[in-house]
This record gives sequence, structure tokens and C-alpha cells, in this order.
Amino acid sequence: MNPSGEVPVLVDINNVTLSGAGVICEYLDEQYALPSLLGGTPERRAESRRLAAWFDEKFAREVTYPLLREKLFKSLSGYSAPDSKVIRESKARMKEHFNYIKWLIQRRRWLAGDDISYADIAAAAQISVVDYLGDVDWDYLERTGPEGKEWYIKIKSRPSFREILKDRQNGFIPPSYYSLLDF
Repeated sequence: MNPSGEVPVLVDINNVTLSGAGVICEYLDEQYALPSLLGGTPERRAESRRLAAWFDEKFAREVTYPLLREKLFKSLSGYSAPDSKVIRESKARMKEHFNYIKWLIQRRRWLAGDDISYADIAAAAQISVVDYLGDVDWDYLERTGPEGKEWYIKIKSRPSFREILKDRQNGFIPPSYYSLLDF
């Protein structure tokens, strides 16, 4: 569906096919979102786009993809054992990202401002993946500043996000707390 063979891809109710997270967000915002999930001002839209890209690109590259490769893909393929050094480095980078989330939430209600935005959705999607793998140290985050965990609980509690928490990967069981809304 996507000539580049990458996800995400969206086929809407009018059979319009779109690919790429940014393109899909812009389209959905223009077609359906009231209020806007990008933001009501040029500054808020720019901040929402910046942070969505941060999580879709930087967090994914530094945390999500390495952990998926080491813990899930290698396990399913059986070709090699996970590299513990890569896992440790990714977890250390994840703590840096959570420090940034904490910094943002201490200054705003949501990541990009006073209203939920695509930035929150992008961040929560990435965190949900590593949480599914059991790699988020929630106890550490609670001790160093609960803002990141509290923000994620708000996202997990949204009806639209609860459906994501039901998804499962064959052969890989998430931690027992993964689907809990208040953990």
C-alpha cells in the first residue's frame, strides 16, 4: 500500500490511501479533528509537529527500534541472542527521553501545550511498544519524578488508546501491568 513498504498507512472511509505519520496526522486533522489535534495557533501546531517528529524519529531510532530488534525480532527469528549492551544503551536513552517528558509536563498540561495533540499520541505510541516489551522502569520514573508516568496514565485511560492495549504479538507476552490503566 505504501511504495516505500513502510508503516503507517491509512485507508480512510473514502478509500483514500495515505502513508507516513505526518501526512496522516495532517489529513485527519484537516478532515475530522475538531478541535484540532495539531493545535489552534501556528506556534502550537509547530510545537506539536516538532514533538511528534521527536518521538516518531528520535525516540524510535534511539529506543524503540533497537529494543524491538534485540528483544522481539531476534527472539522470533532465532538467528542470534539479544545484545545486552544495545538493550542497556537503549534503556539509558529512554530515561533521557522521560526526563524531557517530565520537563515538558512540568511546564504544560500536555506535551505540546494545554491540549492533547499528535505529540502526545506519537510519544505514547512509542512508549507503549517499549512498555509492551517490559522495558520501561516505572519504579525508577516514579522515584525521579512521577510526571512522565502520570502523563502516560492519562493517555492510557483515553478510550481510543485502550484498544491499542488489547493488541498482542504471537509468542510474546507483555508484562501483567501493561493493560492496566492505573498501575
